[in-house]
Amino acid sequence: MGMRTGNEPLTARSPLRLRFWLSLWGLVWAAAGAAAFSLAGRPGWAAACAALAVVAAVDLAVVVRHIHQGPHYQPGPDIPPYEPPRGR
Repeated sequence: MGMRTGNEPLTARSPLRLRFWLSLWGLVWAAAGAAAFSLAGRPGWAAACAALAVVAAVDLAVVVRHIHQGPHYQPGPDIPPYEPPRGR
């Protein structure tokens, strides 16, 4: 565990692998719910599940983009904390 610098809210990093799997899990369940409610004749619930599936798909795309951008967004234990921009 690294030493705290006092600026953690500004330099907080998201656990992208966890977000990836949670987004994928949500996408699968929301899509299955949309299909199931559509087959059951419940268009309102099907639309709600489809909207949730779209939100999960967008989050999944953002997470995959951040993962591909490298260690700035997905640091490992060998990446030290970085300072926030000084212009603020």
